[in-house]
Amino acid sequence: MCGVIGLLLRDPTLEPQLGSLLVPMLEALDERGPDSSGIAVYADHRDGLRSETPALRLSLGADVPVDWMAVGCALLDLCPSGADVQRFGAGAVIDVPESALPAVKDALATEWPDVRILGTGWNLRVLKDTGRPSDTCARYGVRDWEGYLAIAHTRMATESAVTVLHSHPFVPDRDLCVVHNGSFSNYATVRRRLQDEGITFDSDNDSEVGARFLATRLALGDDLEEATRWVMKEMDGFFTLVITSADGMSVVRDAFACKPAVVAETAGYVAVASEYRALAELPGIADAVVFEPHPEEVYTWTR
Repeated sequence: MCGVIGLLLRDPTLEPQLGSLLVPMLEALDERGPDSSGIAVYADHRDGLRSETPALRLSLGADVPVDWMAVGCALLDLCPSGADVQRFGAGAVIDVPESALPAVKDALATEWPDVRILGTGWNLRVLKDTGRPSDTCARYGVRDWEGYLAIAHTRMATESAVTVLHSHPFVPDRDLCVVHNGSFSNYATVRRRLQDEGITFDSDNDSEVGARFLATRLALGDDLEEATRWVMKEMDGFFTLVITSADGMSVVRDAFACKPAVVAETAGYVAVASEYRALAELPGIADAVVFEPHPEEVYTWTR
C-alpha cells in the first residue's frame, strides 16, 4: 500500500502556492506510505547560468552521508562557463551547461560513487528521503516551494529496501517522472532484458523497471500514451501509475483497477491521488469534476 499524487496547475497565479497545496495532499496519505517519500517539482527557470544556453538541472542524492559542499565545489570546477549548486532537501541540485554533463557524471562515478543523479531535466527538482512524508515536508520546507507541476509518492515497502534510492519518483529520462502504487510480478525478467540492452538501474525496486521500460519505448519513438500502453502489455501486475513530463501529467490503472485513484479537475488545476481525502483541501474542490480513472485508459492533461 503506497500513495501517489500528481498536481498540475493550469492557473499561473497558483504557482506560488504549489507547496502549500501539495503538503496537505501528502499528509493525508502519510499512513499509506510511512517508510519514505519523494517529490518532484517542475518550475520554469527564473535565473540561469551566465551563458545564454539553458541550464540542465541535476538532482543528486545518496543513501549515505555526503559532504554536499565538497561535491558542489568540485563540480563547479568542471563547468568553466558557469554552474549553480544548491542544497535541496536531503541532497543537492546543480545547474550545469549540457556540454558539461559527461564530465559531471564521470566525476561522480569516480569521486563519489555513492552519489546518484535522482533526476535530470530543464525544469525539474527531485527530493527523496526516508521517514514519514509529513516529517519530510516539515524538515525541508516543502510548503514554500513554487512551481507549476508536482508528482509525489508515499511508500510502504513490500519487496525492496527502505532507502533514498529505492524511493519514488523514478526519473528514467529528462523531465520524465513515474510514481507507482502496486506491484509488477515479472519485473525481474524485464529488468534482465533491459540490462542486456545496456540500461542501468539505481535500485532493485520493481517500479524502477516499469519506469525505465517506459523510457525505452519513448526512445523508440512512441508518444507517451503508446509508451504507457506498452507498459501495460509487458508488465504483469496491479498498478496505478502517475507519469509527468515538462508539459503535462498522465494517469493509468491496470485492467482490474485494484489500486485506487481519484481525479479532480477544475479550470485552475488537475489533481490525482490514491484517495479523495488527499484532494479535500484543494481550492474549489466542491465544484471540481471528480472521477475514478477507468481501467486501462490513459488520461493525459497538459499545461
